[in-house]
Amino acid sequence: MAGGVGSRFWPMSRSVHPKQFIDVLGIGKSLLQQTYERYANHICPPENILVVTHASYKELVKKQLPGIADENILCEPLRKNTAPCIAYASYKIARKDPKAIVAVAPSDHLILKEKTFEKAIKACFEKATAENCLLTIGIRPMRPDTGYGYIQYVESPVKEKDPRIKKVKTFTEKPDLEMAKFFLQSGDFLWNSGIFVWSVASIIKAMEKYMPEEATLFRNGKDAYDTPAEKQYIEKVYEQCKNISIDYGVMEKADNAYVRSSAIGWSDLGTWGSLYQHMEKDKDMNAVVGKNVMLYQSKGCIVHVPKNKLVVMEGLEDYIVVESEDILLICKKQDEQQIRNFVNEVKARKGEKFV
Repeated sequence: MAGGVGSRFWPMSRSVHPKQFIDVLGIGKSLLQQTYERYANHICPPENILVVTHASYKELVKKQLPGIADENILCEPLRKNTAPCIAYASYKIARKDPKAIVAVAPSDHLILKEKTFEKAIKACFEKATAENCLLTIGIRPMRPDTGYGYIQYVESPVKEKDPRIKKVKTFTEKPDLEMAKFFLQSGDFLWNSGIFVWSVASIIKAMEKYMPEEATLFRNGKDAYDTPAEKQYIEKVYEQCKNISIDYGVMEKADNAYVRSSAIGWSDLGTWGSLYQHMEKDKDMNAVVGKNVMLYQSKGCIVHVPKNKLVVMEGLEDYIVVESEDILLICKKQDEQQIRNFVNEVKARKGEKFV
């Protein structure tokens, strides 16, 4: 899934070149490229990888993934959240292989423990092959974070081959701080990574049960898929379908949802603060991307600037300093949740040019 805008990573993430296409860690590869390689190298044949993205990003995808076939790039005409995205890909896959086992991957997440991740996905593949079930990867919470969804689990009603797989009891979207603290203390909650595994038959069955209108729209396109009529049909479907996440549309309602607890070095890199946690830091705990940055009496800052830009910074503590093209952002780390508000105000006062 590579169609989002990533507005909390503004100004680096812009509508014309969002987060998944950016080398946010300064390692020479974008998040999309890292995600593609993660699956192509050890999990899934490259020819079986589909990228679902907004139509305006098709050329960006082709540029960053030169080996991918045109027919493997599914273009959404509108952003309608993850449920339509997953429905579109699922019905396309089912037409080619109704017995397919599918992993759904956000394109803009960080996973540091690749081998552990591979083991987790393959354990989910095994269960999804054997049963009608919907699996997600869960992450043990390290702090009471209000930016993540949470999954409460109970022991599986049957003995699992992989003891890390548990039955889902409840999903909770982005709780307040007190509730997040309770979840952390209770010990039976995991962060929802947004990475899913299921058979294509299981997810279609679930969508037809819990999202019948959307399921019907995408099912009725089976004769248009992989033909010249597909683009026009999908444009029509996206005008009619709801803007809804797969969590709200299916996972929260399903009685066959499971979670696999996994220590995979995961972050959704949803904010500058989450990126800061995964970057190298100097003796004053500053994290810097940029070749010509000079810091004096500055501590705990994240600085992300073009490599040819000379930046001299003095006396800042716990700040975000980001320059991207014609925009400079200077913001306290503790106020980073305000960045979305900044983007909205910039759009209202300065127009689309800067967003």
